[in-house]
Amino acid sequence: MTARGLFVTGTDTGVGKTVISVALVRALVAQGQRVAVMKPIASGSEHTPEGLRNDDALKLIAMANVAAAYESVNPYCFEPPVSPHIAANEAGVAVDLGQIAQKFTGLAAAADFIVVEGAGGWLAPISDRETMADLAATLALPVLLVVGLRLGCINHASLTKLAIESRGLRFAGWVANGIDPVLARRAENLQALESALAQPPLAVVPFLSPDAPPLELTKTAEELCAFTRE
Repeated sequence: MTARGLFVTGTDTGVGKTVISVALVRALVAQGQRVAVMKPIASGSEHTPEGLRNDDALKLIAMANVAAAYESVNPYCFEPPVSPHIAANEAGVAVDLGQIAQKFTGLAAAADFIVVEGAGGWLAPISDRETMADLAATLALPVLLVVGLRLGCINHASLTKLAIESRGLRFAGWVANGIDPVLARRAENLQALESALAQPPLAVVPFLSPDAPPLELTKTAEELCAFTRE
C-alpha cells in the first residue's frame, strides 16, 4: 500500500517550510504513524565527513521514524545557497525527476505517511525547463501551502494556490506563519488571506524566536490525515 502524504511548498523561500514540516512530522509520529520524509532538492549545504549535508533535511530526518539513507531523503544536495537550478548547473548535475520518484516510492513503501518538503517557492526552477511544480506533479501528492506573513503575502499566496490547482493537484490547505514580528494590520491580512484562499488556515503560527519551544501542530496533523484519506 502506498503511503499517504503531503508536498509542502511556500509562498517564497525563507517562509518556514521546514519549521512547519518538522512540526507536522513530530505530530504524526506522536499519533503512532510510520512517517518518512524527503527534501528531494536542497541547496545551501555543508561538507561533513559523510559528504554534503543540508540542515533542513537533517531536521526532517531527526523527527522521522522511518529509517532511510541520507541520499534517499535528499538525493540532490548542493553546497551554495543559491537557486537549485544554478547550483545544479554549477555542479554539472542534471536533476532527474524519475530518480526522485524512485526514491520516493521506496520511502513510501515503508511508511504510513510521507512528508515531502520543496525548496523555495512553487515555481522555483530546478533545471532549465523544470520547476518545483513539476516535481510536485511527478509525486502527485496533495499540496500544503506555508504562507509567510509579511507584506505582499496575499498576492503570493493567491498566485501560488492558482498555480497549484492549474496543475490538477489537490490543495490541502494553508498554514499562516508569522515570520515578520512587526507586520502591520496582521488581523486584516489574515482575514484577506482567508477570503483569497477560500478557507481558514489550518494553523496560525506566531513569530518564533530561536529559543522558542518546539512547535505543536497536533490538530493540524489530524486534519491533514483526514484530508488525505478522502
